[in-house]
Amino acid sequence: MVVPVSTTLTPVRVPSPARQAPRRRTRVLALPEARWALASTVAFLVALALDLGGLPWWAYGPLYAVAYVTGGWEPALEGLRALRGRTLDVDLLMIVAALGAAAIGQVRDGALLIVIFATSGALEALATARTADSVRGLLDLAPSMATRVTEHGEEPVPTSELAVGDVLLIRPGERIGADGRVLDGASEADQATITGEPLPVTKGPGDEVFAGTLNGTGVLRVRVERDPADSVIARIVTLVEEASRTKAPTQLFIEKVEQRYALGMLTATLAVFGVPLIFGAGLTDALLRAMTFMIVASPCAVVLATMPPLLSAIANAGRHGVLVKSAVAMERLGEVDAVALDKTGTLTEGTPEVSAVRPLPGSGLTPDALLALAAAAEHPSEHPLGRAVVRAARERGLRIADARDFAAVPGRGVTAVVGGRVTGVGRAGDPVTGSVDLGPDADATGVPGTEDGDTVVLVTGDGVPLGTLALTDRLRPHAPATTAALTALTGTAPVLLTGDNARAAARVAEATGLVDVRADLLPEGKVDAVRQLQDAGRKVLFVGDGVNDAPALAAAHSGVAMGRAGSDLALETADAVVVRDELTTVPSVVRLSRAARRLVVQNLVIAGTFITGLVLWDLLGHLPLPLGVAGHEGSTVLVGLNGLRLLRESAWRSGQVPVQGTRG
Repeated sequence: MVVPVSTTLTPVRVPSPARQAPRRRTRVLALPEARWALASTVAFLVALALDLGGLPWWAYGPLYAVAYVTGGWEPALEGLRALRGRTLDVDLLMIVAALGAAAIGQVRDGALLIVIFATSGALEALATARTADSVRGLLDLAPSMATRVTEHGEEPVPTSELAVGDVLLIRPGERIGADGRVLDGASEADQATITGEPLPVTKGPGDEVFAGTLNGTGVLRVRVERDPADSVIARIVTLVEEASRTKAPTQLFIEKVEQRYALGMLTATLAVFGVPLIFGAGLTDALLRAMTFMIVASPCAVVLATMPPLLSAIANAGRHGVLVKSAVAMERLGEVDAVALDKTGTLTEGTPEVSAVRPLPGSGLTPDALLALAAAAEHPSEHPLGRAVVRAARERGLRIADARDFAAVPGRGVTAVVGGRVTGVGRAGDPVTGSVDLGPDADATGVPGTEDGDTVVLVTGDGVPLGTLALTDRLRPHAPATTAALTALTGTAPVLLTGDNARAAARVAEATGLVDVRADLLPEGKVDAVRQLQDAGRKVLFVGDGVNDAPALAAAHSGVAMGRAGSDLALETADAVVVRDELTTVPSVVRLSRAARRLVVQNLVIAGTFITGLVLWDLLGHLPLPLGVAGHEGSTVLVGLNGLRLLRESAWRSGQVPVQGTRG
């Protein structure tokens, strides 16, 4: 078995491979938009309390003014800049509406409008900053320095200065500095960040290695085959950035509507003010009618028609372990009609477990005895497969004997003296286990062998084969129920996209009822598969967990990341995070999103009816200002309460996935 040990064959503890980039998160209050929004909100809340408490105007009026200034100066400035570029947006009109409301005595309504828009801008700035943080953090996976071998010896050089053809020395525990190919040496590399493979991969002469992956305990000499700017990890960064810059069709539609609405509202307000003046109306009456029009035509009700259902759905999902990052993300989840799933860490738990123990005829051992013997030999090991063997023995309550003279060869296996005989655990034909034929399913070139997607290792005693152990990546308990629920939701079975080998992928697909399986994919291969589905007119939900999944999460219509072991980049790129790794919550949150979208439509109808009625009343008759404000606020409260229905527990239960009778 592959185990991380030193090249002197004495046990050594190697730091656990990091599957994610270091955290470099922007603090919320480091953003000026967040500081201004907070100041505006605090000033408004204090002023509101004093106002409702019956205090005189001089006690709360200045605080309302502070709310206006702190929350409104930045969108006002941006709106003026846009206006200078011959673009009119709703933000500027909302500032004008807020000032207009203040001009006719509705200071509280105007301040609330300012607070809503300031908070929205702060959230958008935070989301942008966190995405940038995660992309920068990914770059930290690749080391800044490497050891280059020249004819004069070894020299440390910045990885940015490496060129194709350079030879690198990779010591135990170091990150590989560039994409290349092994010239000599034997070791293992944890390349889960690139391919998603859950276990370290043996590397020897002729094998490809990737920048940013972690070397095990062997020493490698690697020839650089790609410029650092063209490495796989650099391409992942590029793919995420490109996908993040792409605007969704919904966003483009909103921008067009916003421009037209802003122009229409401005034109109508000027007409409502100017036309009565032309026909002899008084200035005060004309101004009052125009300001009333601006208030009742304000999109506050439309904004609240959309936000409460989506925010309520977000809160409900959060209570059940799903973090949906924004209202836009929640809305998009309900639009998906196709699903693509990662394997390792998503449908499976990403940790190996012993799936079969097979003593060979004539060994005289029971399965428990064989497992206990292997566990004793593996006990000092730090390798994931070794830990899985020890864990399986402990779960069965087996006694693990003491071992001495532990030794290991990177990429080959371990030996230890257990009960007076030399016990080896590794692949067939290697020095630690001796030569034996495991049959046609054994992998004669890989480490260890594979059988139906399982990893198979041989246990020997004094060079005599005793039996084999099969290890597999554990399937999540409710993966079959989840894939069935997603199939029912979208009308088609999900697609399995994985960087793991075809046999392992086929085993998981069979267990979960999936048919379309695409294995051995690098990150760009997953992106291509997602884009093929989207080019066919599908809106794809991608579910993954690793850095290698981040480009596909960004390229998909909507992305969900598994949170417990997910990489920083995957968590930041995804629209939603399953915090407790409960896979059944994925179809549940999609159903909740669809319910939220239905309520959004209901609320838009209600808000549109109120706005249209009040506007027509103001234009065709005489709408008293208090009644206009009451109608406007009444419609706002009504759509808000309607949206809050999704906070109920029953809203989540109605979309829950039944898990009885599922296979583990």
